Amino acid sequence: MTKVGLAGLGYWGPNLARNFDELAELAWLCDLSDKHRERFSQRYPNARMTADFDELLADDSVEAVVVATPVVTHFELAKRALEAGKHVLVEKPPALTADEAEELAGIAEEHGRVLMPGHLLLYHPGVARLKKLIASGELGEVLYVYGNRQNLGQIRKDENALWSLGVHDLSVILHLLEEEPAEAWARGESFLTEGVEDIVFCYLRFPSGKVAHMHLSWLDPHKMRRITVVGRNKMAVFDDMELDRKLTVYDKGPVEHSATYGEWVTRSGDIYSPKIANAEPLRLECEHFLRLVRGEGDPLTAAREGLAVVRTLEQLQASLEQTPA
Repeated sequence: MTKVGLAGLGYWGPNLARNFDELAELAWLCDLSDKHRERFSQRYPNARMTADFDELLADDSVEAVVVATPVVTHFELAKRALEAGKHVLVEKPPALTADEAEELAGIAEEHGRVLMPGHLLLYHPGVARLKKLIASGELGEVLYVYGNRQNLGQIRKDENALWSLGVHDLSVILHLLEEEPAEAWARGESFLTEGVEDIVFCYLRFPSGKVAHMHLSWLDPHKMRRITVVGRNKMAVFDDMELDRKLTVYDKGPVEHSATYGEWVTRSGDIYSPKIANAEPLRLECEHFLRLVRGEGDPLTAAREGLAVVRTLEQLQASLEQTPA
């Protein structure tokens, strides 16, 4: 059993603790809060508790470290863990700049360790099926992709909607299209907290000619978690708010009229929803990390994908800051 240490028992850490306790040996739990340590010491009596991250890292029997602390600490803690010879799963985003993300990837490669950013949606069975649809050619040439991630809340003051919400859809878009954008711009507005954008609209254009759009907001009457892929032959929608129909495929598309050159008509056929496995994405993510730790699969792929996401986020943030008054 792989020995795992986890840092951060706030919002997301308890979910990670639950999974790693069942899949591995949860050896350490680290958090600055006395209240959190006391609470989880009762739930995981076999795990050692500490407020000192270095104490966790000093345990040579710990092979892997999970970082689920506030975003601003991700880079520092992940770096220290990698330099201590640990494999690292760090929640998204792993760093706040492309230079930092590249440094982490370099340290991981130098030390022969896994660095895996926690891009949860990449392990969602619905996203995996959507990826297979694209790869199979059933949708035809992908023309554009767009994401809707909106809700009323959770309103944040330490990060804007781009970094809090956009990182999810962006990781999926880059994963589906398998390329980084050549052009990235964003516009947003700060209605509630000055300097923290509550709504953000993003546009991405890729070297292949594909485009993507993201609408991100925590100031919206609708709760939406949706990715739409428009292909030349068919179209598909991944909707995480749907209980039964997570993925819907529409046999719709444009057809060039054979009688009149240059004119297009639309075609509409069947609509179907393939069966999607009812598996917890977080469990699948944790299982994948442990497989990488055991030497199964390419240990560097996840770090490279995480770097691409941070690099694009940084470009979009720069565009946000250049928005004309």
